Amino acid sequence: MPVLHTPALTSGRRPLTALLTAALLLGAAVGAGSTTAATAATGTGTGTAAATATATANATTAHADEPGWTAEPAAGGAGPARPYFYLSGPAGTVLEDRLALTNSSDRERTVTLRGADAYNTADGALAVRPAEPPAAEGRGGTARGAGSWISFGTATTVRIPPRTRAVVPFTVTVPPASPPGDHPAAVIAAEDGREAGVRVHLCVAGPTLAALTVEDVSVHGKGARAVVAYTLVNRGNVALVPELALRAEGLFGEVPGRTARALPVELLPGQRVSLTEPWPGAPVLDDVDLTLTVTAPGAAPATAGASAWFVPWGVAARTGAGLLGLGAVALAALLLVRKRRARGRGPAHEEPVPAGKRAPEHELTGASR
Repeated sequence: MPVLHTPALTSGRRPLTALLTAALLLGAAVGAGSTTAATAATGTGTGTAAATATATANATTAHADEPGWTAEPAAGGAGPARPYFYLSGPAGTVLEDRLALTNSSDRERTVTLRGADAYNTADGALAVRPAEPPAAEGRGGTARGAGSWISFGTATTVRIPPRTRAVVPFTVTVPPASPPGDHPAAVIAAEDGREAGVRVHLCVAGPTLAALTVEDVSVHGKGARAVVAYTLVNRGNVALVPELALRAEGLFGEVPGRTARALPVELLPGQRVSLTEPWPGAPVLDDVDLTLTVTAPGAAPATAGASAWFVPWGVAARTGAGLLGLGAVALAALLLVRKRRARGRGPAHEEPVPAGKRAPEHELTGASR
């Protein structure tokens, strides 16, 4: 499953900093009936791309896993390189942009192009839907969101000569009934089972809503190894970059929590992610009420809580064993004392007999009477 990696984002209603385009590793078949790119300029540089692409804050190119070619937004005039596509317009319009493919190797490359829906994985990473076989595409294909709006026309497969840069135009046709807000997508270039993806920020004009909830809070571990598990849900129509703060109250007062910090997650509209937060200030022995507060630009703060007992079970087990042993010794001592007292009393006293009824005493002389 291809994954898009993004850098940390700044605050604001919409993330305005550059999202990275990154390498995507996934097998994909290269289609037949290719066409040669209409716009190409011969390159003069040499060298190869990194064997394994990594996303960094300054990266502007999505590299293939195999060295030799890159995909990135085509530069607009003399302006700086763009790390991603940003397109905006009302429903029912057709938007246009261009993708640049650079072949820095000594052999011809055949690259297949497509649009794909972007989404959050369960742990919050950005990913795109994989390609499906042609038979499946005939039933609607993988892309059912904004990815299906992207079209390269007849240039879905492009041949790039050695050391050449090809610029391929594409369109985004926004359906008339499209709801307003963010519609995440990506442009995917693939060759020989290796893919490179460039992020597409697509915004449909209209009212926007930033809404966030936090759910399913629980605590695992204790002390410096404690972690807080929780679920974030984006219930609005714009992408959110949340911040998280942790507050805890124990039996003896406030317990060290976590100050607000930005999470390394861009939560897309309608998506749900499950995350964990380290809690090194968790107590070893206490009963704690935990409150998790998550905020995002333009959204009301979301809170959820949980209660947790922190018991040092190793110490408790040793203490319990010691108390059990002490109780056994005390019980044995009590039984011993009772036994000794019972022996000191001698035989049980007989009931006294009245003087008039006593049997006569006999004198022992050896003679019978």
